[in-house]
Amino acid sequence: MTKVAVLYGGASAEREVSLVSGKACAAALFERGYEVQLIDVRRDVGALVKDLTPPPDVVFNALHGRYGEDGTVQGVLELMGLKYTHSGLLASALAMDKAMAKKVFEHAGLPVVEGLVISREAMLAGDPLPRPYVVKPVAEGSSVGVHLVLEHDSAMPFTAEDWPYGEEVLVERFVPGRELTVSVMGERALAVTEIRPKDGFYDYRHKYTGGTSDHLVPAPIHASAYEQAMTQALEAHRALGCRGVSRADFRYDDTAGEPGKLFLLEVNTQPGMTELSLVPEQADYLGIDFGDLVEWMVEEASCDG
Repeated sequence: MTKVAVLYGGASAEREVSLVSGKACAAALFERGYEVQLIDVRRDVGALVKDLTPPPDVVFNALHGRYGEDGTVQGVLELMGLKYTHSGLLASALAMDKAMAKKVFEHAGLPVVEGLVISREAMLAGDPLPRPYVVKPVAEGSSVGVHLVLEHDSAMPFTAEDWPYGEEVLVERFVPGRELTVSVMGERALAVTEIRPKDGFYDYRHKYTGGTSDHLVPAPIHASAYEQAMTQALEAHRALGCRGVSRADFRYDDTAGEPGKLFLLEVNTQPGMTELSLVPEQADYLGIDFGDLVEWMVEEASCDG
């Protein structure tokens, strides 16, 4: 019987989401006949190594955010010579650093949103771009810490005391239009989903609270734009060197009519695997049930070292 250790929880701002993802994946694997071990990962390398001894056949990495999605845990697994799901160390680190990922995408000829990285102090000193613009942490996922600054807003989106995401801030021009996302499974783009928040913009609350957003799959957009999104998601996956499953997020500016213009925002190397998550939803649209998806990820796991 194949033994799979499922890493979940973690020490990032996305801990609660990871707990849900990990439990769902572990349950699916157990139903498929795998021997499953759930490991709640903290910032203790010694404890993790001990939990992974004797070594499992495969590690299913269901961690999200810092330390689990940024190459940190991947490095430990590489040193231990363990096969694991999702992308390797380099691709994980590149994708998590939004500013560096944008450089990779630009080099690959993919369209990105104009922006700049500034210090926290410079951000607090005044508008770095004409409004509206978007403020993001350089290295967080799941829209953690993302703020939309509008024309009429009277204050900065954060203060010196409530920005726990490091000394740098990524600021990007706000692109009007629609929110799109495309999952990639190996060398195959699955589908395009349009995400329609029922209020505001697509932030952390909309991602993980049921009933706050509508997911339209396939996205009701022009056929050429749909194919372009599929192609660009796969090209971004390859440009970063991703493996397994990833998900690319786009803004689609159709304010001047269709077909509109696509802008690649980021690639998630370890997208959510909850009941509200987009990858399982797109897989299901293509007739791939959750158990098949998770089992495929385990069977495709590898070690780069």
